[in-house]
Amino acid sequence: MFDTPPDDTLDATGLFCPEPVMMLHNKVRDLPAGGLLKVIATDPSTRRDIPKFCVFLGHELVEQAQDADTYLYWIRKKVD
Repeated sequence: MFDTPPDDTLDATGLFCPEPVMMLHNKVRDLPAGGLLKVIATDPSTRRDIPKFCVFLGHELVEQAQDADTYLYWIRKKVD
């Protein structure tokens, strides 16, 4: 798994669509440009929603992993 320490972490454990992406949108907004965010989620739909979120808004999905029923994402906020 990705081992660079994130600038912030979003724990969306136990939340279901659309809450994790809505919370992600707010959390990314507060990050500095180029900041790294780690997202922890348990909703399987995040496997589809978070990559689409990154493509749509221009953020980089640096890494994604699964640990049992937990989904982990590392997102780098766009610089512009």
